[in-house]
Amino acid sequence: MRRRLQQAVVVCVLSASAAAAWLAAAPPPADASADKADAPPADFKAYAEAIPGTDVKFDMVPIPGGEFTMGSPADEKDRGADEGPQHPVKLKPFWMGAKEVTWEEFDLFWKVKPGPGKKEDVEPETPKDADAVTRPTPPYADETFSHGRDNRPALAITWHAAMQYCKWLSIKTGKVYRLPTEAEWEYACRAGTKTAYFFGDDPKDLKDYAWFDDNSDGDPHPVGTKKANPWGLYDMYGNVDEYCIDQYKKDAYADFPTDKPTLQPVLLPEAKRFGHVVRGGSWSDPAAACRSATRRASDKSWIKLDPQRPQSIWWLTSADYVGFRVVRAVEEQDNLKGIRSKITRQSKLIAD
Repeated sequence: MRRRLQQAVVVCVLSASAAAAWLAAAPPPADASADKADAPPADFKAYAEAIPGTDVKFDMVPIPGGEFTMGSPADEKDRGADEGPQHPVKLKPFWMGAKEVTWEEFDLFWKVKPGPGKKEDVEPETPKDADAVTRPTPPYADETFSHGRDNRPALAITWHAAMQYCKWLSIKTGKVYRLPTEAEWEYACRAGTKTAYFFGDDPKDLKDYAWFDDNSDGDPHPVGTKKANPWGLYDMYGNVDEYCIDQYKKDAYADFPTDKPTLQPVLLPEAKRFGHVVRGGSWSDPAAACRSATRRASDKSWIKLDPQRPQSIWWLTSADYVGFRVVRAVEEQDNLKGIRSKITRQSKLIAD
């Protein structure tokens, strides 16, 4: 009897050991594996990027990966028809500029060495030297529209100019910078919130976070002078509208499933000059246009006062409220690797 008990104990011990070995060798649950794959690197933290050869710096903020519901609910006040249906989206971690790109930064791109005139569209397919990147020719009028320059957001530039700046900046710094996708922009703006604004549904507090038509006195203001959102991003509402990399499509959200998250969505840009997503509202907009879900498209009317033929692919004559900020992916999604503007002086203004 005693010997049988000893044998049973041995069997149990062996079984427990075998189970432990099996558990150690078995792959982790799918969710844990996915979380590990999406985990940011050890150096995923805020940093200041210095543009080589200058004393100009800009701050980058880490945005954790995760899921969120993109768009606005049907009952949100001032909701636009293009903000739905709401759909779940999953994003990998990335860095985003804490502030909008300023004239101090943008001037280094174009003003120090303006574009080469008629050959402005000619550059190596993958230039290795920042000086080989085509850049703006001198603007038709004052590029600041008399709004000021010191620490103020670069404005009245085209989507193409913003894309070329990102290419130039990437070569200068050795890090890949680009415009945010529309999903990245809204995710970073919401910062984990689900309300109309990241501070709630009532716009009464917008003045604490944004320069808009109620408090701007008709001008954009120095960046970062209002409160940041919960993730440390300034001027996500107001000051200047901000370009996204996506082509705008009014009913784009209808293409996404509502019962499972879409990973890293983006509507890739075409060769046409206008019709790109713009987000966040500006110094000249009402509070309703500064909500987290508000969408807008760039428009050919933005160059209607340009007397040049062909009209500039770099500067806007009737949109002194548009600017941008940059992002940097921790791990770039495949369809954005090597992304570049396809726009040239011969590009159509809009699609047929």
